[in-house]
Amino acid sequence: MHLQSVQPCPQLRGYISKMWVFESNGRMPGEDMKLIVPNGMVKMTIPYRNGVSGRNKDGFRLVKESSIIIIGICDTPAVIDLEHDAPHGNIGIEFSPLGAYRFFNARQAELKNKIFLIEEILGKSAKAIQEVIANTVSISGKICLVQQYLINLLSNSEADPVLDYCLNEIECSKGLMTVAELERKTGYSSRWLYEKFMEKVGLSPKNLSSVVRFMQFYRRWARQPGSDFFKEDIYDYFYDQSHFIKDFKRFTGVSPMKYMRSENEFGRLFWKE
Repeated sequence: MHLQSVQPCPQLRGYISKMWVFESNGRMPGEDMKLIVPNGMVKMTIPYRNGVSGRNKDGFRLVKESSIIIIGICDTPAVIDLEHDAPHGNIGIEFSPLGAYRFFNARQAELKNKIFLIEEILGKSAKAIQEVIANTVSISGKICLVQQYLINLLSNSEADPVLDYCLNEIECSKGLMTVAELERKTGYSSRWLYEKFMEKVGLSPKNLSSVVRFMQFYRRWARQPGSDFFKEDIYDYFYDQSHFIKDFKRFTGVSPMKYMRSENEFGRLFWKE
């Protein structure tokens, strides 16, 4: 497996959290979980060699080579695999919560935990750019085309200052910002904030904060898989150990101890840096 980071162009920085080119010689070993955990980000993937599949508690979808995929914001884990046990390559883009609603004009809660072809969300213009990208030979050329398409989408959207403020507060607090505190700081009710987040983020403020807290520990494990991450600093983020274990099982499907004994090199790869 090889993962190469790509620096987004200046116009997209702040809206794109991460961009990469991933390549492998075939499927992961059978013992690898191939598990992708929720991290509060909408994703776009372009499998330019060999199709991919995704499975979670809500279903299964196989996507063919050269399609452009949109994966809605998730609060459940997913298992990713290749269509064929053969060489694979894809371009991946992870949108920050500040960015997703600027590119995809849809109720984000309807995209939650689901995989879509881009034209199912953005229509004919997306299908046209998908064909152009598919017919472009070089990977760098494909990356340039998709970034220009995203810049055009961004230029036709408007920022939501109240939402952006709330998202920044949640991120800067590492998921410790409460809904009550957001109410106090913005002057808007919890009901109003809930509807705003479901429309433009896809998760409620409370749910998104849970994902952000979980990621404080998951990133640590990804970079140091031998560490007892569930014994360190949990009381800074959770009421007690049982609260942490409950959230961890919700986002991975297994307990922290079982997860540490499992192999998930594929899932870890994206968080090593």
